[in-house]
Amino acid sequence: MSEPDPLQSDDTVSRVNRESTSESESESESESESNSETGRSSADRPPGPRGLPLIGSTLSIARDPLEFVESARAYGDVVGYEAYGTEFALVFEPHVVESVLVSRADEFRKGEFETDFGDLVAPEGVAFTEGDRWRRQRQLLQSSFTPDRIRSYGDGMVTEARTLVDEWNDGETIALSETLSTYTLRVLTRTLFDLPLEDDRAAIVRRAATALNDYASPGRLALESVVPSWLSTPTEREYETAMADLEALVDDLVVERRAADTTGTGEDLLSVLAGAEYPDGSRLSSEEVRDQLVTFFFAGHETTATALTVACWLLAGNAAIHAELQSELEAVCGDREPTMADLARLEYTEAVLRETMRLYPPIVGVYREPQSDVVLGGYRVPAGTTLQLSVYGIQRDERWWDEPAVFRPERWLVDGDGSERNDADDGEHEAGSENGERTLESDPDRPEYAYFPFGGGPRHCLGMRFAMVELQLALATIARRVEFDRVAGTETLEPSLGVTLDPGPAEVRVRKHG
Repeated sequence: MSEPDPLQSDDTVSRVNRESTSESESESESESESNSETGRSSADRPPGPRGLPLIGSTLSIARDPLEFVESARAYGDVVGYEAYGTEFALVFEPHVVESVLVSRADEFRKGEFETDFGDLVAPEGVAFTEGDRWRRQRQLLQSSFTPDRIRSYGDGMVTEARTLVDEWNDGETIALSETLSTYTLRVLTRTLFDLPLEDDRAAIVRRAATALNDYASPGRLALESVVPSWLSTPTEREYETAMADLEALVDDLVVERRAADTTGTGEDLLSVLAGAEYPDGSRLSSEEVRDQLVTFFFAGHETTATALTVACWLLAGNAAIHAELQSELEAVCGDREPTMADLARLEYTEAVLRETMRLYPPIVGVYREPQSDVVLGGYRVPAGTTLQLSVYGIQRDERWWDEPAVFRPERWLVDGDGSERNDADDGEHEAGSENGERTLESDPDRPEYAYFPFGGGPRHCLGMRFAMVELQLALATIARRVEFDRVAGTETLEPSLGVTLDPGPAEVRVRKHG
């Protein structure tokens, strides 16, 4: 029997590509009734923290945005609050998330909160456009993320990971965030852009990513809401300078690619964008090309670097989990590097990554805005409210996850009898076995959208397959060659929040295998 295709069989991939999911009859009837005209007019507004006059919960979020999410959960599954001059509805219920992202997706748009941020970064980028413009862009870009195309990227991902590990010295202390950001940026430019990115150019991208995270941090947004707009801050000036340098770099890359690919037959994403035509014969404007590249520079390397950083840091503090991972890698790969053909058997490797992104999702919330008044979870949400679908909160909810604060990759695996593996397993199951002893499987009693690090519905993350392949191959390559020890003072992870979750430097000591 042939092995399943790892790019097609992932239950996360199959779920987010569906346009609808089935819910219980009672759930559907409740939604239908609550969204009738009568339901919309009679339902209450969601409860939530009142905050301070004029500024609402702005200061609480600025102090600790993740703690604010945790504390807001006490108000229920849909929580109303005001911050930054905006009305929010924070959602902690997976069925409501499914309704917004999938079954009733046409009733919602990205909304002003998201598009205002897009105006700062890449207003013509596929992550921020709406309607027909978004559909045309998405269709055009999908050719770079087909299963066949992603398979062609696998060897490059492994080569870059091996090169990275070779640069480390035994006993050296490294900052995982910085070094793994360098890795994911190298992969991005090698695979999607087919261009080497010299150190000075790579520094421009990293500087822009750091500046954007600082500029979009809750603390700076809070400051902006009370400080006159004409008063420029050092953070704002650094952001404007860094983004100008990044846009100039992207413009140079497009010119170079068009000069090198005079036939217009290149298949990498940069060539596709530089020479593409829409069905009506029109071409992407220079602003569209630039904004798509800027979008992928950010979305394609910062989020993946965060997930890989946290996975390596978590493994450094969990000897038993690391040993289980090593056992699988020895059984599947032996003394060679991992390949695309191995992915279906690297089940524990994938479980480690899923569990990492459950605990520390790089994107902690997905935002939408209802186009008209709606009822969600029994509460009336007026048009124009910013919906904040809490990836972070839902993925740490004890209703859906046993011991939600515990890093336990085994929760994603089941044994041959269908039971979930647990920490008491003695390791006698062969890693990556083909006889059904251990398989990746989500708990059938858990709502599908209790886990959605890549969003969902028609606007799910375009690079999801690419990211999962990169993460699996990178982690397998690194873990085969080295182990990490946490250094004094870094025994705990205290992430902050910008555009993405920032785990901090995450310093570890390298211990190379003999």
